[in-house]
Amino acid sequence: MVDRQAQNTGTREVREANRIDEARLAEYLTSHVESFSGPLTVEEFKGGQSNPTYLLTAGSGRYVLRRKPPGKLLKSAHAVDREFRVISALYGAGFPVPRPYVLCEDDDIVGTSFYVMEFVDGRIFWSLDLPGLEPDERAAIYDNVNATMAQLHNADYKALGLEGFGAPGNYFERQISRWTRQYRASETSTVEAMDRLIEWLPENLPTDDSASIVHGDYRLDNMVLHPTEPKVIAVLDWELSTIGHPLADFTYHLMAWQMPEIGIGSVGLADKPLAELGIPSTDAYTALYCERTGRDGIPDMNFCAAYNFFRLAAILQGIAGRVRDGTAASAHASQAVKAVQPLADLGWNYASKHG
Repeated sequence: MVDRQAQNTGTREVREANRIDEARLAEYLTSHVESFSGPLTVEEFKGGQSNPTYLLTAGSGRYVLRRKPPGKLLKSAHAVDREFRVISALYGAGFPVPRPYVLCEDDDIVGTSFYVMEFVDGRIFWSLDLPGLEPDERAAIYDNVNATMAQLHNADYKALGLEGFGAPGNYFERQISRWTRQYRASETSTVEAMDRLIEWLPENLPTDDSASIVHGDYRLDNMVLHPTEPKVIAVLDWELSTIGHPLADFTYHLMAWQMPEIGIGSVGLADKPLAELGIPSTDAYTALYCERTGRDGIPDMNFCAAYNFFRLAAILQGIAGRVRDGTAASAHASQAVKAVQPLADLGWNYASKHG
């Protein structure tokens, strides 16, 4: 089995395709980031981001740079300007995100647009069962992860200046259309279950049309936890964030409990001894979220699961498409295409259970 913790932790030398002019970047940051000073060294994070992400070590401290990947890109993908906007709003409201420093949309500096934020030092867990921890610490971590998501969904996005960050209403319908388009643009082979889901999902939309800030990829390895306390100190990777349906966001997060081994290194909590580990069951975790967000329950759980497996399959097909086009950022992206079929099959299985 792949050791995802070792595979994704730390940095490496910047790959040739993602090289940047360090001297030019240092000059720019000296002019645009308060108190920044060199010398500057640049490394690339190992983790599988679709936006290349770099650790900047300077005389004034450590920073993180996220940029659009070079090359041909799908329309609306890799919008680092949107990431910068949402973390700026949330940082000002006290939500746990890194401090944003500067957004640069001048392609002449590093080759594509980018932003720089603070480096948050803490723990990132790539294994959902949190190996090496005691059951009570696992329970406390999952409780705080749940509370942090509820905090996000309870935030008043209009008061935070994010009213135009996405169009509220018809979220599932619009997302299904978006990911269908991106899936078709990246399609490398016929997947029958995806074709079925593309037809079935728009015909079975929930009637609940709530709206909130949604992260879009809320999962454990997109969070930095306090070095010693069971507390989320930074939520990362806001590339897919928008104003959308909170239940789409939450039930995507619930895929951690539903995901079996599908051969891409990501192993969920399915078939794990949750009580022994100290990790809440799906029902208990859902009840906590509903209590924190004032909901009575989630009646469209099977639709949401079908939608989320479809969406993830479409995202991974997009990565497979970038492998085809030579613009994939992750060294392991070529494995993504292998997951599309099993994810689509899981999605159709949940669709078949829907009332």
